[in-house]
Amino acid sequence: MKAGKVTFLCALILTTVLATLGFQKERPPAGEAFLTAADGFLGTLDDEEKKLAVMDYDSPERVAWHFIPKDARKGLVVKDMNPKQRKAASQLLRAGLSFLGYKKFTDIMKLEGVLHELEKASPGRFPRDTQLYYYTLFGKPAKEGKWGVSIEGHHMSLNFVIEDNEVISSTPQVMCSNPTIVPADLAGFEKGARVLDNEETLAFDLVHSLSDEQKKTAIIAETAPKEVRNAGAAQPPQTAAEGIAMRVLEDEQKKLLRQLIFSYTRSMASDIAAKRIAEIKEAGWGKIKFCWAGASKPGIGHYYRVQGPTFIIEFVNTQPDAAGNPASHIHCLWRDTRGDFAITVKK
Repeated sequence: MKAGKVTFLCALILTTVLATLGFQKERPPAGEAFLTAADGFLGTLDDEEKKLAVMDYDSPERVAWHFIPKDARKGLVVKDMNPKQRKAASQLLRAGLSFLGYKKFTDIMKLEGVLHELEKASPGRFPRDTQLYYYTLFGKPAKEGKWGVSIEGHHMSLNFVIEDNEVISSTPQVMCSNPTIVPADLAGFEKGARVLDNEETLAFDLVHSLSDEQKKTAIIAETAPKEVRNAGAAQPPQTAAEGIAMRVLEDEQKKLLRQLIFSYTRSMASDIAAKRIAEIKEAGWGKIKFCWAGASKPGIGHYYRVQGPTFIIEFVNTQPDAAGNPASHIHCLWRDTRGDFAITVKK
């Protein structure tokens, strides 16, 4: 078994054991958790800080997102928060994520520390800082009505809409990793650590399992695109799904594709994940398509897409990492084909 899969399994077992022993309290639904966390966060802010952290629900900034380095972002940045505020902000992050998801997204933030170390000899234009992550509330958090949450910085973007105490939208969900594999003991990581392991290795397992005949349908290009589509755009692409349909896959291949999909949903709070899976089931698992572009081995640019009636997963690994290793810089995301940010796409 690969090291990354062992880590994933161990974390899953640890979660179960802790729950069994009573160390984990049963979590409320994400909508309730967000309201409690938002109230707690707001209670730590003064009027000037609230001007940064809170915007109107209809503000254009609500749908303005990106995972690239930027000179400025919306929201209140962790770097400017005191310890009490940082603790309250972390509860906002926890509210929408599972145990595994919280670790994954905090590890994405920690990778900025790895980049800082790797780029010391030749720093770039943008600082690498684990505290350059921004929290924004849109509208007034309340049991009734609609409001939103954004948590964003380099290589991650989380966006939620809560209505009447229920999360009705949780996209775009963006996760990135540079480097793909941590090259040494750095910034709290052990050498060989992979933040986005299953998102890549399960896809390789799936494409390697395809027969030559299946590959004729699944592989859509010899070269991987440089980036995921519609990065920073308010809505996902509306193109038809490409590739091989899940319904024609062999049983083990179907299992691999489900596991790949679950590697994205499992990062979210349990009720958000369950809703996503229920919507996939209702729309039909067999309608999901998987496509691949580029090389079928690590270290050379590769890309895949998984698309069904309710969602799109896109993954690209074409850029070098900070040490110059080719194709060691992942961008991947989950979007709602029907419309992100609780805004229905006009057909």
